[in-house]
Amino acid sequence: MRLFVALDLPWEVKQTLAGFAFNLPGARWVPAQNMHLTLRFIGEAKRLEAEEIDHALAAIRGRGFSLVLTGAGWFEKAGRVSALWVGVERNESLLHLQAKIETALRRIGLAAERRRYTPHVTLARMDMPIGPRFAEFVQSRNLYRSPPIAVEHITLFSSHLGDAHPEYTAEVEYSLG
Repeated sequence: MRLFVALDLPWEVKQTLAGFAFNLPGARWVPAQNMHLTLRFIGEAKRLEAEEIDHALAAIRGRGFSLVLTGAGWFEKAGRVSALWVGVERNESLLHLQAKIETALRRIGLAAERRRYTPHVTLARMDMPIGPRFAEFVQSRNLYRSPPIAVEHITLFSSHLGDAHPEYTAEVEYSLG
């Protein structure tokens, strides 16, 4: 089973973000129901390992906080744009929570995340080199700012690869309060 830890987003925010999709060649837009803010990708886990992950996440303590999604950007892989995203306004509480999750998972033997954590919500994955409409997309979404989003729990999701898009299932929610 493929697992990841994330913040689920309010449906209204997901709908707004899904509304950003337009005819951008090579873009595979993420469906609203799949939008989330990843805190830690875990990957394949066997049943026993999944139980250890569950216990580690259940032991995390913290306070709820709020965050704001803002701006637009992209990730590159091998010099090509690989994904479009909406970012997160700098938030020390979010970074602290992510560090707690990373520490808890490392304590049970998971390898450390190799990439530096960059909080974001993926809007689209790119299958082709970018064209002139790419800059138009980023410029038109760069001033986006969500209303404050209350963060009161984290969620362990499973991911099952489907034909068009993966299917995400919320397995367990862990309260921060």
